[in-house]
Amino acid sequence: MMLTQPTPEQRVSIREELREPENQEEVERDIKLIREWLDTQPHLPKDMDDVRLTNFLRGCKFSLEKVKKKLDMYYTMRTAIPEFFSERDIAREELNLVLDYAQIITLPGLTSNGRRITFIRGVDCDFQASQVNDAMKVTMMLGDVRLAEECVGIAGDIFVLDAAVATASHFAKFSPTVIKKFLICVQEAYPVKVKEVHVFNTSPLVDTIFKFVKPFVKEKLLSRVHFHPDLESLYKSVPKDLLPEEYGGKAGKINDLISQWKAKLADYTPWFKEQESKKSNESLRPGSPKTSDDLFGMEGTFRQLNID
Repeated sequence: MMLTQPTPEQRVSIREELREPENQEEVERDIKLIREWLDTQPHLPKDMDDVRLTNFLRGCKFSLEKVKKKLDMYYTMRTAIPEFFSERDIAREELNLVLDYAQIITLPGLTSNGRRITFIRGVDCDFQASQVNDAMKVTMMLGDVRLAEECVGIAGDIFVLDAAVATASHFAKFSPTVIKKFLICVQEAYPVKVKEVHVFNTSPLVDTIFKFVKPFVKEKLLSRVHFHPDLESLYKSVPKDLLPEEYGGKAGKINDLISQWKAKLADYTPWFKEQESKKSNESLRPGSPKTSDDLFGMEGTFRQLNID
């Protein structure tokens, strides 16, 4: 799997959108300042490479204070949600199966304005509730790979979801606690910039799911969620050519793309193993350690998410 990188022309508009300095020396200065800050944080690892740090800067529009908060959460989540971050080896059968039944595929191409599309669809199968954590784990693995692979930066992400096979029994496998942890982790710990969400092949159940999640998400993201009854409607918003072949596009066949992503994740196995110990040490955190109650609450309600 090779992710297309922006053209020089796209890079100009992306830099403007992300407020990225044109002078590389300014970027290097910001990285140096972040590393100096990390040195003052006894509870955080110091191992992140320059490409990943640069992507944190891009995702936070080069606000050093936002980067510090995001990095702290990135490592804290590894401690707080071990079920999402331990034993991350795609060769393990339960993880290797994930992309077969929960087909989460970041597609190789870029839109004209430099955004990357992630296509998601489920396969109609009787998965177990315990497999939901595996799906969340693989999603985080994909995110970590992209932190290294988006080496020159993109303008943000577009998520496209085919909801055709969603059933009430599928939705029942997702506990509120798991959804809550996942949403907080993705939005507050990873430098993802969600620009558009498109859901097609909708049904009354999809409306029910959306109503369930809606109160817990800020208005800015809600305004970026769009529903489509069919593919023809989707094509008006998402470039058809960038979609998988099964949906009229030219990005390749879904099974081939899944195989490529599995191979990519396998390539990163040594890195994932090395990262097992790279997490916050709450006993060393200045002030009070962060607990699950602090991060997720115990009331069964979601926190409002800060979505940029």
